[in-house]
Amino acid sequence: MNCIFVFMPHPDAHRTQLTADIKAKGLELGFDLVGVAKATLLEQEARDLEQWLRAGHQGEMAWMENHFDKRVDPRKLVDGAESVISVLHNYYPAVAQPEGAPRISRYVFGEDYHTVLKRKLYTLFRYIHERVGEAVPGRVFVDSAPVMDKAWARRSGLGWIGKHTNLISPQRGSWFFIGEIILALPLDYDPGPIRDFCGTCTRCIDACPTGALQPYQIDARKCISYLTIELRDDIPARYHDQMEGWAYGCDICQEVCPWNRFSLPEGDAFQPLPHVAFSAEQWEELDERTFKRLRRRTAMNRVRWEKIKGNLQLWQANRNPEP
Repeated sequence: MNCIFVFMPHPDAHRTQLTADIKAKGLELGFDLVGVAKATLLEQEARDLEQWLRAGHQGEMAWMENHFDKRVDPRKLVDGAESVISVLHNYYPAVAQPEGAPRISRYVFGEDYHTVLKRKLYTLFRYIHERVGEAVPGRVFVDSAPVMDKAWARRSGLGWIGKHTNLISPQRGSWFFIGEIILALPLDYDPGPIRDFCGTCTRCIDACPTGALQPYQIDARKCISYLTIELRDDIPARYHDQMEGWAYGCDICQEVCPWNRFSLPEGDAFQPLPHVAFSAEQWEELDERTFKRLRRRTAMNRVRWEKIKGNLQLWQANRNPEP
């Protein structure tokens, strides 16, 4: 009697290979790092967020208070969620603004990151469906829903959250956009958070002109990014002489971070758009129509003309102070 043995791969082996293939596909799509964490309640992060909100550090960002349960538990966002796939995409530009121009944060130099990352993440999501052979329940997120993206990137071992509250990769620095796929599918999970290498360094805290930073915590009400973007009203007078040329956002805490000495310019996804080359004179002459046209493809499209106009007027006043 002849016996026929059929080898059936162990389910864990299939899951391991699938996880490796998902990561490889993510890198192929242009993401710099890909990690996977188990979808579960963020217990410590929930306590920290609640304390931060109670202190009022969110300022006018009332949306930070909404959907608290979903923000700290991805299973409230996707039924049956098992895995959170986190991706990092470098946006560090190869060019700088002209000397004397009002400073805009580097993340708005190129095309709107929501569009770029979502396009790639949906491609990765479709790839997962093709590999699994069925439509797996899941959702794609890029800074547009109650997801604690830095916490999930940290949990999947992609970096640590520095004293400036940004995620830092020991190999790449902190000039990254973060995106996620929350998936109702078990995968192999990365070992978890890596060591915090900030040590005794306080350069980001010392460099913040408005004193918005304490170790691992930010008071958004004092942050230049908040003042120039999120705050609906004019920037309070007490901060007028502390803006250091910023008209949209602020990069100071990342500019001084020693870990960003490893940063390399991004390739093709976020090529600088024409407004990056605007001279001081071009910004001074900016009108509403031109602003609406140039912001259309960037993440600046969330800011009203009246707000950016006020920011530019303050920049001009600081640039040409009255005697």
